[in-house]
Amino acid sequence: MTYSRDPPPTAQLGLELWQRAAGGAGLGKFVSRVRRPGAPAVVAQAILLVHWLLTTWGCIVFQGPYAWTNFPILALGVWAVAQRDSVDAISMFLGGLVATIFLDVIYIGIFYPRSNFSDTVRFSAGMAILNLILKPISCFFVYHMYRERGGELLVHVGFLGPSEERSSYQPIDSSEVPADPESKAHVTRGY
Repeated sequence: MTYSRDPPPTAQLGLELWQRAAGGAGLGKFVSRVRRPGAPAVVAQAILLVHWLLTTWGCIVFQGPYAWTNFPILALGVWAVAQRDSVDAISMFLGGLVATIFLDVIYIGIFYPRSNFSDTVRFSAGMAILNLILKPISCFFVYHMYRERGGELLVHVGFLGPSEERSSYQPIDSSEVPADPESKAHVTRGY
């Protein structure tokens, strides 16, 4: 049995059709523009695994509220990984991560052991602090996944003041007369 480096005729035909569909570009140029569909899922799974391990180790010292806030957020992360197209799942995971940053600062500040520094206590407290340090980085990656899924940033720069944007939409039942830039006088129209 001999093997050749040339693809079989059917594979060659498929390759030629693919290159034509890419607009005549070579296979290497076309494939480089295609994103791997599993890349964001791998990042999300790595984020979940790291935070699950660090939260589990942090729960040795920080029990109760620390565990009750972090593990449900990790469950939202599992939901976000399972539902790869859901903007709601990833936005809830992102919001939960942001909330746990503030809550972890409070829990670690209140319940940090002031005495009895055994190796286990130091390790657990260190893992909880490392978990807290890594959460903003995780939020950055989760935010990019949120944007890839079609999510929009809801906070605009001018959220405190009036909006300068004017829409071309005018409701039918509006009593306002549209402003005509050419005429100085406004004519009231009767309907």
